[in-house]
Amino acid sequence: MSKGLFSKAIVALVVCINILFSASVLVIFYKTSSEPVTLIGCWFAFTTGELWLLATIKKAKVRKESQDG
Repeated sequence: MSKGLFSKAIVALVVCINILFSASVLVIFYKTSSEPVTLIGCWFAFTTGELWLLATIKKAKVRKESQDG
């Protein structure tokens, strides 16, 4: 894969999965009139953590490349 394509694909995948998750939660809420609050909180904490970690790795690589010159 070309440079940076993997991280862009991961970000796009996480966004798509979050959209699907949100739509599923809306369907569940519509059918049961009950919101799965804990599941929603845990899901978005997990995906936010994954994206934060990916950004941290990317920043470290950019910093290392700029130091190596």
